[in-house]
Amino acid sequence: MNLHEYQAKTLLKKNDVRVLNGMPILETDDINKIENIIKTSVMVVKSQIHAGGRGAGKFIDSGDDKGGVRVCFSLEEAKENALKMLGKTLVTKQTGPIGKVVNRLYIEEGCNIKKEFYLSMLVDRSTSTVSIISSTEGGMEIEEVAEKEPEKIITVNVPGDSQIDQDSMSKLIEGLGITESQSNDFSDQIQKIYKSFLSMDASLVEVNPFVLTNENNFLALDAKVSIDDNALYKHKDIAEMRDETEEDAAEVEASKHELNYIKLNGSIGCMVNGAGLAMGTMDIIKLHGGSPANFLDVGGGATKERVAKAFSIILQDTNVKVILVNIFGGIMKCDIIAEGVVAAAKELSIKVPLVVRLEGTNVELGKDILNKSGLAIISADNLEDAAQKAVGALS
Repeated sequence: MNLHEYQAKTLLKKNDVRVLNGMPILETDDINKIENIIKTSVMVVKSQIHAGGRGAGKFIDSGDDKGGVRVCFSLEEAKENALKMLGKTLVTKQTGPIGKVVNRLYIEEGCNIKKEFYLSMLVDRSTSTVSIISSTEGGMEIEEVAEKEPEKIITVNVPGDSQIDQDSMSKLIEGLGITESQSNDFSDQIQKIYKSFLSMDASLVEVNPFVLTNENNFLALDAKVSIDDNALYKHKDIAEMRDETEEDAAEVEASKHELNYIKLNGSIGCMVNGAGLAMGTMDIIKLHGGSPANFLDVGGGATKERVAKAFSIILQDTNVKVILVNIFGGIMKCDIIAEGVVAAAKELSIKVPLVVRLEGTNVELGKDILNKSGLAIISADNLEDAAQKAVGALS
C-alpha cells in the first residue's frame, strides 16, 4: 500500500525523524487554516498523488504550467496556488497522459538547504536483506543517476537487525562525503529512518531529497513509503490511511473480496488460482501471440460467490474479448469452480468466448458440470491448449 508524502512524514515523525512543519489540505476550506500552521515566509505547495515527477508535471485544466510542486513566498501566494491545484488533473511521466486528479495537497514550511542527498531503504529479496541506497545526487531520479553516474551510488545491505551496523554506516558516511562534524546527526537520522522502515513493515522508504540544512541538521524534505500489504493486519492505523481514489476501482473492489487483481492492457481476461500459475498463464498467452488483460488470483479457498465476483470484475474491463479460466484443483475443488463458472456465466450473461481448463481434485465431476450447463464453454485439455484456444477465439 502506497502512502502520500504527508502520511509518510507523520509516520517518520513518530520515530523522531526530522521533517518540516506542514499541513495537509483535503478540501478548499482547509486552505485558509495554513496561516495557523506555517510560520516561515517561504513555503511549498505540493500535490499529493501516488506518482513521481510531480514537480515537473503539468496541470491540464488549471490554465498555467507551473507544475505540481510550487515554492511560494507569502501566505497569499500559497493560497492562490493551492486553489489552482486542488481538484485539477496533474500529468507526470508516471501517470500517463490521462493524469491523476489532485484531491489532496500538502503545504510545508521552507528551509535553507546546503546539500541534497538521495536515500532509500527497500527489501532486497535476492539477498534477504534490507538494501540501503544513497547518492550525493539528491533530487534526481535514482534511475538516471544509475545510468549516467553509477559511481555516485552507494549501496549497503544489512540483515534487518534492530540497528544499522557501524561498518555499513561508515561506508555511507565516507561514500557521501559526510564530514566529522556532521556524522553524528547523519547517523542519528539514518538510524531513525531505518527504525521507521522496520516498525512500519515497509517494503520501501524513499527520501529524495534527504537534505543538510544551513544549520547542519539533516532532515527528510520528501518521503515516499510503501507498506507490505501482507503486514497491514498488524498496522490498523496505517491501513486506515489508504486512499482508494488513487487506486484502480476494480483492484479496490477485488481486494474487498480477497481477490488478487491487477489490471493490464491486453484483451484476454484471466481467472486463475495461485499466483505462480497465474504468472505462467499470462506467459503462455503471450507465447501464443495474445495479451493478458489482467492478473487475477482467486486463491486456494474460493467459493462460488467469489468466482462470480471475479467474473464481474474481469468484465468491467471493456478491452476483454475472451476469458480464460485456468484452475488446478487442490483445496479448491474443480466441481466447486465449475459450479461458480456456470452460475456466473448465467447471472452475468457473459457474451465473450469463455475458455476453461480444469485439472486436479474432482476434475471429471467439474467437466461434467460444464458439459451439462448448456453454455457455449470452450473446454481445454491443458494449459497450452487453453492458451491457443483463447488466442484463437479473438479472431
